[in-house]
Amino acid sequence: MANISPLAGHKLPAADLADIPALLSAYYDRKPDPAIATQRVAFGTSGHRGSPLHTSFNENHILAICEAIARYRKAEGIDGPLFLGIDSHAVSAPAQRSALEVLAAHGISVHIDQADGYTPTPVISHAILTYNKGRTTGLADGIVVTPSHNPPIDGGFKYNPSHGGPADTAITKAIQDMANGFLADGLKDVKRLSYEEAIKQPCITKYDFVTPYVADLESVIDMAAIRDAKVRIGIDPLGGAAVDYWQRIVDHYGLNATIVSNEVDPQFGFMTADWDGQIRMDCSSPYAMARLINLGSEFNVAFANDTDADRHGIVAQPDGLLNPNHYLAVAISYLYQNRPQWSKDLGIGKTLVSSSLIDRVAAELGRKLVEVPVGLKWFVPGLMDGSLGFGGEESAGATFLRRDGTVWTTDKDGLILSLLAAEITAKTGKNPSQHYHEISARLGTPYYQRIDAAATPDQKAKLSKLSPEQYPGDTLAGEAITAKLTKAPGNGAAIGGLKVTTQDGWFAARPSGTEDVYKIYAESFKGPEHLKEIQEEAQAVISKVLSA
Repeated sequence: MANISPLAGHKLPAADLADIPALLSAYYDRKPDPAIATQRVAFGTSGHRGSPLHTSFNENHILAICEAIARYRKAEGIDGPLFLGIDSHAVSAPAQRSALEVLAAHGISVHIDQADGYTPTPVISHAILTYNKGRTTGLADGIVVTPSHNPPIDGGFKYNPSHGGPADTAITKAIQDMANGFLADGLKDVKRLSYEEAIKQPCITKYDFVTPYVADLESVIDMAAIRDAKVRIGIDPLGGAAVDYWQRIVDHYGLNATIVSNEVDPQFGFMTADWDGQIRMDCSSPYAMARLINLGSEFNVAFANDTDADRHGIVAQPDGLLNPNHYLAVAISYLYQNRPQWSKDLGIGKTLVSSSLIDRVAAELGRKLVEVPVGLKWFVPGLMDGSLGFGGEESAGATFLRRDGTVWTTDKDGLILSLLAAEITAKTGKNPSQHYHEISARLGTPYYQRIDAAATPDQKAKLSKLSPEQYPGDTLAGEAITAKLTKAPGNGAAIGGLKVTTQDGWFAARPSGTEDVYKIYAESFKGPEHLKEIQEEAQAVISKVLSA
């Protein structure tokens, strides 16, 4: 079981905060050795992530990745604009500079924020889809420089092709392999200008990302209902990319909202530490969300976003911070009953580590459930072709269609999931927490927990190759096993781990795609003791696999 740090939920001493000058120096000075696995380009669940201090996210990585993206675009005939956004992590701006040096050398039309500000992940997806609507040629794509909620010393770099969502594994493998080839050859085939030259190129354009996204929100959320009900809203951007968006949204729609902090700090010293004593902008963690939880009673509903605003954390009484799974169930139940223009055939997308309460909500609604591996990329085809109305995952990331049933974003959108909590409160007179308790009274109370524990790359590799045979026996916590899954039932794709299910419980084990940890997800509808039994049996099997 993971040990909770005594620092969890508290601000760190100044001496324990990230050394930003050292971090920035390491970005430029350290050169990755492609012979060392941990220093190669590696696209996980959502892009390449690492830290300059570990020589896993450095200037050479970005130069190589951008050369690969430039060549991929040319090979695929993608010749429209590339929308490039960054978050507020310390190394995001340097990585953007490196990217521009390569992209400008290739003459690629790149749109960057007109105020040199931050751009949320969903805004890049929205910009791509809006630009490409009705087009068959000259299509746009995008890059987001973000490690999401990861600690301040981390950097991240992800590519969204012309469908607007995260690149699939075929694309990321092609880019990853090319990039590692460039690293191995000392970057000799990488085209590059100096930054001073690059930024002056006519192909680099300053672009207003904020206005079109903010103005279009009423097509996906009933903003008038939120305004007219005068819902008291609390908002915490957690010092991330949405920091300049929320005030524009509040002003544009006349919302009764308070932004509790606009502070941006590359050390994220205002944050309270997560479960392991590290700063992590995880808006689904009660430790990281301590500030907003403490203020929660001042508002009808409050919410926060992670650093690139693709995740949401909802605070409402009586629960305080809602478990992400509980809110997903509420959001799905509400949307499919309050979007009259949506097709009656729209399915519900969930990742296989999300709560089985969603399965029960789908059955209650009479809707098809589509269960896929972890990662929003698996929902992209369904969102694009209109077969899915909603796609969400347990880590507080989701998106859904516009009110007219057309695609909004194909990447996670923490802003609309936050605003949906306000719409639910405005239109029903009950906040999401109250709705959850009504749903669980009808369908059963889930007891769900995710355990994170440290794992080496070798251990993560072992976990990703788990097989049904490695879980012996035919019972789990006293119940007959109904399935042992290594492939997702919704699309047959490998899950990179193992899920074992019974009638009233399940567990899934898989390595993280972004950090050196592994995760055991477990749920019971019988109670906390049954959940503990499931976890202990799962932990015993995983420990045996890791020690083998």
